[in-house]
Amino acid sequence: MDILIVDDEPKMCDLLAALLSSEGHAVTTAPNGQAAVAQLESRPFDVVLTDMKMHPGDGMAVLSAAKRIHPDIDVILMTAFADARDAVAAIKAGAYDYLIKPFETDELLQHLARIAEKRALVSENRRLREAVRERTEFSNIIGRSKSMREALRLLSRVAPTDSTILLRGESGTGKELFADAAHFHSPRKNGPLVKINCAAIPEGLLESELFGHEKGAFTGAARRKLGRFELAHKGTLFLDEIGDLVPELQTKLLRFLEEGTITRVGGNEELRLDVRVIAATHRDLETMMRDGRFRQDLYYRLSIFPIAIPPLRERKEDLPELVRHLLARGKSPARQVSPRALELLSAYDWPGNVRELANVLERAGLLCEGSAIQPEDLPESIRALGAPRYPYDKQFPLPEEGINIDELEKQVIRTALAKAGGNKTRAAELLGITRRRLYSRMQSLGL
Repeated sequence: MDILIVDDEPKMCDLLAALLSSEGHAVTTAPNGQAAVAQLESRPFDVVLTDMKMHPGDGMAVLSAAKRIHPDIDVILMTAFADARDAVAAIKAGAYDYLIKPFETDELLQHLARIAEKRALVSENRRLREAVRERTEFSNIIGRSKSMREALRLLSRVAPTDSTILLRGESGTGKELFADAAHFHSPRKNGPLVKINCAAIPEGLLESELFGHEKGAFTGAARRKLGRFELAHKGTLFLDEIGDLVPELQTKLLRFLEEGTITRVGGNEELRLDVRVIAATHRDLETMMRDGRFRQDLYYRLSIFPIAIPPLRERKEDLPELVRHLLARGKSPARQVSPRALELLSAYDWPGNVRELANVLERAGLLCEGSAIQPEDLPESIRALGAPRYPYDKQFPLPEEGINIDELEKQVIRTALAKAGGNKTRAAELLGITRRRLYSRMQSLGL
């Protein structure tokens, strides 16, 4: 780290500079507060280690200037006078900590280690936030089909508001990606985005997960726990698979949507929270409502702004761009798909939608021998869509004298190779087998 040491005792400055330099830090020294402020105005530092009693310019003046010039800087104050009031004032003014001279060097190094850890965590969080922000740009949600353009148009209209959103679509269509984009394009983007899958948590634990609990609320509740609603205060709560909520929790959710308050399990205090709710489901809520399994009033409260996300089979024109996007961000060396493999991918109906496509491409990319995925790298269920059609319902014309099955197979393989112009990949496709199996059969038959 880049550290500024401020002390009017030259020996103290030299001692600390030698210590911290030996630990790998970049060190600059200043003999008083006035000189320190000049240094702070000239360039940024990570940490200021300053004495309290100096002239001109004491430690509190250095602290004040440091926080004004570089708000993210960490300041540690040192003094030979142990005054609790000074310590409280320094912490309130933004100091990281307070050391009493003489102090052990290990104590100082521990402080600096914690500061370095904190700064690394802040930097990583900032990097991750920027990565998520980039990933959740509307332009990065792949889809040029009419249905996806309509879904994105609706998302762009509602994202900057505080309205409740209901995302509807089959599993794997990208509902969570829509929720991310809605949060990061709203005034709450710097607040928390808290997610919970209502179908993934046992019914007996879900209430506590959502609304929190007080100490002693039930067996094993050894301390108070904050629920997802409280954790999402001033931010967004994404409730995935909202159709799996039991009636009791539907009632509590409706209460929050109408009144903005919750009560922890085992508690009596009403907590008023500022949370935007985005819900998602793949279920038919209208049928559930008619069957009495989903509250009508909650349905209408959630459906203020519904967005339907189409399944992949209904927007096949988006598939080539989706394939390029998924391969570009994948971990395998494959960066493209052969034309024939893309034909097979386009012929498949994708019951698992984009999530299934991503998994298929990841597996195929690991299997492929070059930079392009070939048909034989795809799962059998997809390869079968391109298998040649032979009229198996008709009886094979077996001659009276019989046949040599190996010779027949040789002839079929030679015919396929001739038709494919010697291209073994295409010949394998014509035969409905993988290229590896073709090589194996040719070797066995002496071709």
